[in-house]
Amino acid sequence: MFIALIVEERHKHDILAGGFDGMYTYFASNGFSFGSSHHNWKAIKAFCDGNNLLFIPSVGPGYTDTSIRPWNNHNTRNRVNGRYYETALQAALNVRPEVVTITSFNEWHEGTQIERAMPKKTVTRVYLDYQPHGPEHYLELTRSWAEQFKKEKQQWLM
Repeated sequence: MFIALIVEERHKHDILAGGFDGMYTYFASNGFSFGSSHHNWKAIKAFCDGNNLLFIPSVGPGYTDTSIRPWNNHNTRNRVNGRYYETALQAALNVRPEVVTITSFNEWHEGTQIERAMPKKTVTRVYLDYQPHGPEHYLELTRSWAEQFKKEKQQWLM
């Protein structure tokens, strides 16, 4: 399978013309690009369905990369104790995709990690933890939503 990243709306046609099997959105910051904006997913999915392409929305738990890109504060998305992640997951499920990707499992420098997190501070950085929740909060959310996705997907295929 060959999957392309959709950033701008015009990329839909480029991806189709390029012979790709589908497209995904990658960015964890809702609104960062046309493709990463949840409100565009329904139209992207319709385009994909109409052209026999796979649409793969990408979700993330939040986004903050200002420690490595100080100029990028406008793309910061607060985790809101898991609500941002769940909103993204719900937006993904609303378009009935065959696949959902998560950005990311362990990119601490962008604040998109969902792996186990313990409070940690170094001389140059404070790492995000999941307080007041436990260290596996985002893995637990992922597990719950994955189970829901599997159940809903079975109904879509009936």
